[in-house]
Order: sequence, then C-alpha cells, then structure tokens
Amino acid sequence: MAVNKLQAFWSHPAGPKTIHFWAPTFKWGISIANVADFSKPPEVLSYPQQTVVACSGLIWSRYGMVITPKNWNLSSVNFAMSVTGLYQLSRKIKHDYFPEKEEAVPEGQ
Repeated sequence: MAVNKLQAFWSHPAGPKTIHFWAPTFKWGISIANVADFSKPPEVLSYPQQTVVACSGLIWSRYGMVITPKNWNLSSVNFAMSVTGLYQLSRKIKHDYFPEKEEAVPEGQ
C-alpha cells in the first residue's frame, strides 16, 4: 500500500519529477528565514519587504488551489509566507505606532 502511494506521489503532475514540486519546496527557505527574523528587533524590519511577502503569499496560495492539478505544496508555502509576513508587519506597526510606556523611575534611585 505504501509503495502505491509513493508511486502515485512520484508520478503526480506536481510531483518530484517536475518544477511544480521543487520551486515551492525551495521557497520554504523564505518562510524559514522570516521565522528566523522573529528574533530581530522590530525597528530593523522593512514595511515594503513584509508587505510583499504577505500579499504575494495570499495571492499565490489562492493560485495553488485554482490551477490544475491542485498544488498543495505551493499553497501551503505561500500561506506560511503570508502568515509570517503579516506577523512581522504587526510587530513593526506595534513598535512604530503603539510604543510601550516606560515606567517612571522614582528619584533618588
């Protein structure tokens, strides 16, 4: 049974024998890099870059579902890109427009 599933995966029109598999697989590197950037301070994040990551992720994740054959790998990587981009944008907006109030230090300390 596992052999049949492996053969079906290998022969799928969006399987490992095609660019339709490898392009989204390597695109996971962008999402992984964006997750690694979660530890960066928000002041070094870029609005244009994260906007492009978030918007392109939303657009292309939809595209992966309307093409024939459906490309789940393409949709999932782009969904992950949109989520990480939106998270980074929210961090940047929170930092730029909603600064945390600093506690007043009592004099004499």
